[in-house]
Amino acid sequence: MAARAPTIGFVSLGCPKNLVDSERILTQLRAEGYGLSPSYEGADLVVVNTCGFVDAAVEESLGAIGEALDGNGRVIVTGCLGVREDEIRSAHPDVLAVTGPHDYEAVMAAVHAQLPAPHDPFSSLIPPQGIKLTPRHYAYLKISEGCNHRCSFCIIPSMRGDLVSRPVGEVLAEAERLVESGVRELLVVSQDTSAYGLDLKYRTDFFNGRPLETRLRVLARELGRLPAWTRLHYVYPYPHVDDLLPLMAEGLILPYLDMPLQHGSERILRAMRRPAATEKVLSRIARWREICPDLVLRSTFIVGFPGETEQDFDRLLEFIQEAQLDRVGCFAYSAVEGAAANALPDQVAEEVKQDRLQRFMEIQADISRDKLALQVGREMLVLIDEVLEGRIVARGPGDAPEVDGQVIIDGDWEDVGPGDFIEVQITGYDEHDLFAEPL
Repeated sequence: MAARAPTIGFVSLGCPKNLVDSERILTQLRAEGYGLSPSYEGADLVVVNTCGFVDAAVEESLGAIGEALDGNGRVIVTGCLGVREDEIRSAHPDVLAVTGPHDYEAVMAAVHAQLPAPHDPFSSLIPPQGIKLTPRHYAYLKISEGCNHRCSFCIIPSMRGDLVSRPVGEVLAEAERLVESGVRELLVVSQDTSAYGLDLKYRTDFFNGRPLETRLRVLARELGRLPAWTRLHYVYPYPHVDDLLPLMAEGLILPYLDMPLQHGSERILRAMRRPAATEKVLSRIARWREICPDLVLRSTFIVGFPGETEQDFDRLLEFIQEAQLDRVGCFAYSAVEGAAANALPDQVAEEVKQDRLQRFMEIQADISRDKLALQVGREMLVLIDEVLEGRIVARGPGDAPEVDGQVIIDGDWEDVGPGDFIEVQITGYDEHDLFAEPL
């Protein structure tokens, strides 16, 4: 009788980029014959892929490690928090090994040291697209690792290093495999999507025998030729982003930009070590909307950054009212261990941060509702996420999974399922979501 294959439990925390790392580790584990356990009790050991971006994420990660130790006792830690090994071992001295982010070889070596691989990698044991942690009909496509920026509030470069772009042929081959497997939406992610190819000097690579520059516009154009939606995340407002708007207007990629702008005061942006040309950003947004009227803009902002005065905050409010962004997230500044901003003078009191956060979100909520109201009466192609009793939960081109709104369609359905596209007419809205009926 054959011996039981060792099984691995897995916990994945953090952003979509970390999720992609988890998928690659799980794919390699499966290829080497390890079983994957849905519970701590049924696993021979547990891998926890951590996040270390803000204090809340660190606490969540340390809590997850502790829970895995309590439930299993044999735990390997990887991910962004892994660069702070002393902190992990101080809280949890019994972890078996600690590795840093996107270090797949080190994770596998740690697993092998505890549980030797059942056999050499067999590609036949895994599907061509690898093991995914997202629903079957959408997938994250990571195009680069690391970041060349040194924003004063961020410690990602110290965790994930400088920009390392993947060759365009490799990215497109992965995208093609995903679409062939049934993926209907590709979510392009990186730490700085706009910088894709900069480190490679945009050198030529090959895909299906064709020479292609390793450049974002080229990648987006080629992804747009696949029979799936392509959605861009983490796009910084560089001048060459202008080149993407014609692709959106042509329908090659979704008219959607996730652009982390962070603030509207140029003084605070300089303190953040971010591009500080807000008027230029506003004029470019206006120009983009002329090229592609259906453009949906998502962004994130920070309030209560060190040194932020009431005047700076007022300028931020003016900025979002002028920009009229469709989807916005806002966070009160949190001092992250190792961030340069921690040393800045004039730290803002917590109660002031929370007051500004509330005022910001109230104004943005009104903007978002007004933007959604403009959709009523329009016809829209939507992608189904769930079919429930009495309704369908779907998303339109302006809604990314898990972070934006939904399109709700009432009725009982038998002939459609997740990953199907249907045409609807928008009939109503609330603060975040749209309501529709099928055409």
